[in-house]
Amino acid sequence: QMFVAAEDGAEQQQPLILERVERETAKKWQTIVSQRLKKHCSCTSKKAKSKILGFIPILKWLPRYQLRDWLLGDVMSGVIVGILLVPQSIAYSLLASQDPIYGLYTSFFASIIYALLGTSRHISVGIFGVLCLLVGQVVDRELALAGYLTESSSISSNSSDILLAGPGNGSVGVGCDRSCYAITVGATVTFTAGVYQVLMGLLQIGFVSVYLSDSLLSGFATGASLTILTSQFKYLLGLKIPRPQGWFTLFKTWYSLLTNLGNTNICDLVTSLVCLVILVPTKELNDRFKSKLKAPIPFELFVVIIATLASHFGHFNTDYGSDVAGDIPTGFLPPQLPLWSLIPNVAVDAFSIAIVGFAITVSLSEMFAKKHGYTVDANQEMYAIGFCNILPSFFRCFTTSAALTKTLVKESTGCQTQISGLISALILLLVLLVIAPLFYSLQKCVLAVIIVVNLRGALRKFTDIPRMWRANRIDASIWLVTMATSALVNTELGLLVGVLVSAFCVLGRTQQARVLELGRATTREHYEGLSCYRGLQTHPGVAVFRYEAPIYYANQSLFKKSLYKCVGLDPVKEKSRRIKFKKNKRQEEAARVPNVNLRNVVIDCSAVLFLDTAGVNVLKEVHKDYAELGVKVVLAQCNTSVLDTLERGGYCPDKNGAKTGENKMIFFTIADAVHYVQSLRTANGDYDTKC
Repeated sequence: QMFVAAEDGAEQQQPLILERVERETAKKWQTIVSQRLKKHCSCTSKKAKSKILGFIPILKWLPRYQLRDWLLGDVMSGVIVGILLVPQSIAYSLLASQDPIYGLYTSFFASIIYALLGTSRHISVGIFGVLCLLVGQVVDRELALAGYLTESSSISSNSSDILLAGPGNGSVGVGCDRSCYAITVGATVTFTAGVYQVLMGLLQIGFVSVYLSDSLLSGFATGASLTILTSQFKYLLGLKIPRPQGWFTLFKTWYSLLTNLGNTNICDLVTSLVCLVILVPTKELNDRFKSKLKAPIPFELFVVIIATLASHFGHFNTDYGSDVAGDIPTGFLPPQLPLWSLIPNVAVDAFSIAIVGFAITVSLSEMFAKKHGYTVDANQEMYAIGFCNILPSFFRCFTTSAALTKTLVKESTGCQTQISGLISALILLLVLLVIAPLFYSLQKCVLAVIIVVNLRGALRKFTDIPRMWRANRIDASIWLVTMATSALVNTELGLLVGVLVSAFCVLGRTQQARVLELGRATTREHYEGLSCYRGLQTHPGVAVFRYEAPIYYANQSLFKKSLYKCVGLDPVKEKSRRIKFKKNKRQEEAARVPNVNLRNVVIDCSAVLFLDTAGVNVLKEVHKDYAELGVKVVLAQCNTSVLDTLERGGYCPDKNGAKTGENKMIFFTIADAVHYVQSLRTANGDYDTKC
């Protein structure tokens, strides 16, 4: 699409004419279906092998594992992440309204399954605070509906005995206590979310993650972090109050906290303050010297061990009424089916959980893959995280996804492959088989402190608001709206509102697009906005305009209004004015009215990504209305999709014109369009208006 300008006085050069490549004849839908079935349903040994290796990636990369170069880094990162997972798995069980043992189960199974099915070498899949909060809200709601109103209704004995006594057909038996029913609800939500994720993988719709922008996800996580922070204050103060349901839970929680402040357990309060004083500065030291440390120091584990010993020998539970973790059984319970009758109640909640879990996992996977120079498969990640939820749900686990903090630790400690996840699972297995009962006396307020301290990263986002606002006000607005809705109104609603606000912002940008008048550079046939650059020249009798947005049903009237305003002539009003004069029999007076703004118009369509039927019609109207006043309107620099839409919409019905050179209404360059309209010598209103 190159045009060489003619010398002054030289013969007018012919405009650039290109011949479109003929498109293939559209196939019948029966042929397409047949070809698709043949492609996907035929089976050869090579294709079967490729499918298996693609579905279980570990079979592909494990035979090429570089034992000498990679093993040490994988073992070190696996051990360190496994140690960190022990206190965090126990702590985050509180958020999901579950007993500590189920957090350990969840991290154990998720680490193994993702190592087998995942494509990211670096992310750590396991318990994630936001998902735990979402699961916990559903669990508390269903517990309230089932009659388990308060946490004190749970039986203090080992829940595994009651679980084993329950029927094996997926229903809840009469002997199922609060803890048993809570994990049944959590596992059912997890199973349903996993099914959603696998179905989305089968339908190859992993692309849905692109609709959740970074600002949206960050705002959602920060808003959820505020809710998490508020929910942990009852444990820090040793208060036994139920988690409020519905909207505005943040305000309801603070109201309950303030009204019950007189019931604060002094032992829990003192323990919480001591743990905060220890963990906050030590975690800051870890962050400050992470470049110098080969591995972060596991201060959380040290605090858990010391606090457990202090609680055990100080008899905090019996003498001071401090709430403790209680019995944590060793080994594994037999698998059980989800509660099928509960799925309709949790289906909507599970869908939002599935979307959040997948989006976070894919975002982190792609971020670390790009950093280390390899690729991840979004749809395979959907399968991996889906099966990380489906399979563990039979073993009383709750929803998992990638977690940023543990992923950063994993990467910084030398992780090379998914073998690191298997090493972490071995650490958790050791705890599950041997060490778990030793945490009986661990106070829940200590677990709450661990959760609160780990929220520092998300809460620091508030300090970035001025920077975000300066960088991009629209993204900052999306962040603020999503964060505020998630925190102040409802967590799941925050995600929906964030998506809608993002969509309306994109729509709003097309509504705010304006028509720019272009001028020509002095030394080149190049056109830019007169309001953007100095020294540009305009052509007498020709005005060049650019519309920097698609032209479609939502902004068609705005396009027309902006163009008429920029041209300085509204053809509809001008025609009305002339008709009015004619009716008053003042044609001569009308003819004497000067029309200084009557210029031929070139519309640069290079920024018009697409047109719809309304867009084609509005271009027809503009062409027709101006033609009646003797103003020629031509288009330039249309992309091929716009050209196809114009052709299908009948903007230029003469299909042979493009080949013969007779169709000069659409040009490949602005220069061609300008030279064409400059060559017109027909009096205004007298030329043929056909395309």
